[in-house]
Amino acid sequence: MIVFGTAVTDVGTYDRCAAPGIRRAVEPDSEILAHQSTGSLFRNYNLLLDLAGAHDTLEALVLLHQDAEIVDADFCDKLREVLKDADVAVAGCAGAVGVQNLAWWEGAVTWASFTHRYYEFGGGEFQSLSWSPVATPSIASTGEVESIDGFVMVLSPWAVRELRFDESLGKLHGYDFDFCAQARAAGKKVVTFDARAIHHHSLELISDPETWIEAYIRLAEKWDGRLPNSGGRGTDWRNRALRAEAEAAAAKGQAVSEHLKLRAVELHNERLMASKSWRLTAPLRMLREWLRRLRAKRARA
Repeated sequence: MIVFGTAVTDVGTYDRCAAPGIRRAVEPDSEILAHQSTGSLFRNYNLLLDLAGAHDTLEALVLLHQDAEIVDADFCDKLREVLKDADVAVAGCAGAVGVQNLAWWEGAVTWASFTHRYYEFGGGEFQSLSWSPVATPSIASTGEVESIDGFVMVLSPWAVRELRFDESLGKLHGYDFDFCAQARAAGKKVVTFDARAIHHHSLELISDPETWIEAYIRLAEKWDGRLPNSGGRGTDWRNRALRAEAEAAAAKGQAVSEHLKLRAVELHNERLMASKSWRLTAPLRMLREWLRRLRAKRARA
């Protein structure tokens, strides 16, 4: 059986987003665990792991955010195909390689079959790399990655029973990266698969930067030099801190540069519009000047 679990903080959001997607994907023997969230997301997800792990016939646990909507009616068939590989512990619909920290998007995103639907400024959506089968670039492919975006996470029975979300890391950020890192450290695989979902999310991607930064630091300290393919980096924090400062300063300079470029384009457009306006009104100005001179000539006569 396949279990679907969600930590609910806003019932309205769950009913509008996650619930319809779960109903679309579930099978007759599936169990739906939707619990009012108390405490951290880490704690709530661990409770869901305990409940799902108690099922002897468990095939997978699907953890999804209350604002995530599964689109595929054959979602369960797709995840079963992925979990045929006994080494797969975690699967998602978006992931990246070259990830060494909480900011997984700084790696190379290899697959992202979801669309980001927002409701500010009249609403709209941003389609990710492989949301549209027609528009998916040839470089995109499913397969093994180092971390996934945890708004939809598929966990194997092994992962459900052997791993836990690290509650010491905080309340919200980094749960997905850390869980993937645990799986990889245990010799298991983290993969993407061709499942499509809608993430109903505001344009504010990091609503609380301070807690995000704190989680980033805790994760960096926990996994420094321990991740597979990390190159065995040591703990030369001074050099790394100086490099981080330099990169931040460079990024700020680039941001200022981009702002200047944007302003230059605006000024250029303003000049073009003014020039076009002059060309359009020039004949009228010439006519007015001709009439003025004619009146002056008649007056002198």
